[in-house]
Amino acid sequence: KIMEFDDLEKWQKYFDNYSDYEEFYLDPVTFACTPIVNESINVVIAVVYSLVCFLAVTGNMVVMVVIFYNRRIMSSTDIYLLHLAVADLLFAVTLPFWAVDAISGWVFGDAMCKIISLLQEVNFYSGILFLACISVDRYLSIVYSTKIHQQKGPFLIKVICAAVWVLAILLSLPILYKGEYTPAGIDRTMCYEILDGKSAETWKITTRFLRHIIGFLIPLAVMIFCYSVTIWRLCQTRGFQKQKAMKVIIAVVLAFLICWLPHNITVFIDTLMRSKYIDYICDRRKHIDRALIGTQILGFLHSCINPILYAFIGVKFRNNLLKLLAMIGIIKQSEEIHQKASTSLSSVSGLT
Repeated sequence: KIMEFDDLEKWQKYFDNYSDYEEFYLDPVTFACTPIVNESINVVIAVVYSLVCFLAVTGNMVVMVVIFYNRRIMSSTDIYLLHLAVADLLFAVTLPFWAVDAISGWVFGDAMCKIISLLQEVNFYSGILFLACISVDRYLSIVYSTKIHQQKGPFLIKVICAAVWVLAILLSLPILYKGEYTPAGIDRTMCYEILDGKSAETWKITTRFLRHIIGFLIPLAVMIFCYSVTIWRLCQTRGFQKQKAMKVIIAVVLAFLICWLPHNITVFIDTLMRSKYIDYICDRRKHIDRALIGTQILGFLHSCINPILYAFIGVKFRNNLLKLLAMIGIIKQSEEIHQKASTSLSSVSGLT
């Protein structure tokens, strides 16, 4: 049968409707103009993730064991440290999945993509929020000599910790739009952001700015204020213990900024490009993608640095750890260690 002119009009109308079909939409800004797949770099990323996972799991488990061992004398800071260790530990559990993903692509299915992404996001928020809680606790303890755990009891601390976890979960729910996807141009599956319709891009930009404000800027502002006033107050006093506390506080702020500030700046620039405030250029897109990978690795390192900064530098934790190791026979307990462990219980709790 010969196709008539009316048939051509029908086909043209069909293709016009098909070209306007937007049920599934992927913004080109979401992906690099040419997907970056470098096997050597991916192997290095997998090794780094595995190493960070091992250090974070080991360090945070030690922190949890020592704090539980001395749970009868836990201060408010110790409780925050315990929850922070749990957050970092759960965060570290997700790293092996991303290590495999770096080498082989995402092979764990769509459901695991959402679960692992949600778990990682929850612990990102909870970790930073608990850091802010510790800074407030140190501020009240040193500036106002207020012991929340002793005055208000453990109930208030439990409520604060529960509120942090609930807030972290709520802020992490938008990550569930992640899913399995195989982009054109590369032969590997990714756990990536899938957008359904152009309106989803607006939703994504909104959640990105929410992440910047609540997940970084507000906790950072709280930490800067609390630690600035605390350092100023410590400078007004004398004594070895106070000077040592100031060194720990400076280390805490610097570690937080060094690990997370570069990544958050890069993510913010990426957000501006996604929202069209910065022009999309292929080379610029590639530079941002590389920066996101590098700064993300730096941010992940913070999960294994926390046990050192918040626990191992602290006199109280170190002496309690030595006491525990001596009790189980790993080291020989001396009278000096026992004396230090006893005197440390009456010293300033937590980081000092």
